Amino acid sequence: MEREYLSEREANAYSPLSLAFLGDSVYDTLVREYLLRKANMPVAKLHSAKIRLVCAEFQSDAYDVLSENLTEHELSVLKRGRNATGNTVPKHADAAQYRRATAIECLFGYLYITGQNERISQLFEVMIPEGAAETDG
Repeated sequence: MEREYLSEREANAYSPLSLAFLGDSVYDTLVREYLLRKANMPVAKLHSAKIRLVCAEFQSDAYDVLSENLTEHELSVLKRGRNATGNTVPKHADAAQYRRATAIECLFGYLYITGQNERISQLFEVMIPEGAAETDG
């Protein structure tokens, strides 16, 4: 089955939270693949490393780094995601962190649905710090 991508106009018709729903999965898959390729370790350690990179706190911290590397249009998508309402906040993050994490997921969902896979890879590389696959032993 060949994927059909949406135009930017079509993608903009989706709510930011719907795009974040997709982007969460896209980002999670990127992290899992990154960890698998970088570190051959037991699954429990892979899972622990993944949790550190997909949590709202990490994504919120990556927001500023990422926003400095975006086009004007990508930045507008990011801000739409950040300003979306209806988020429930997990116990381990505050509302601001969760909104910024949602913004990143919204952007990744938008880029994915519009077929901008190379751009997703570029931005993912910007977000992930050197040594992110290392574990605490």
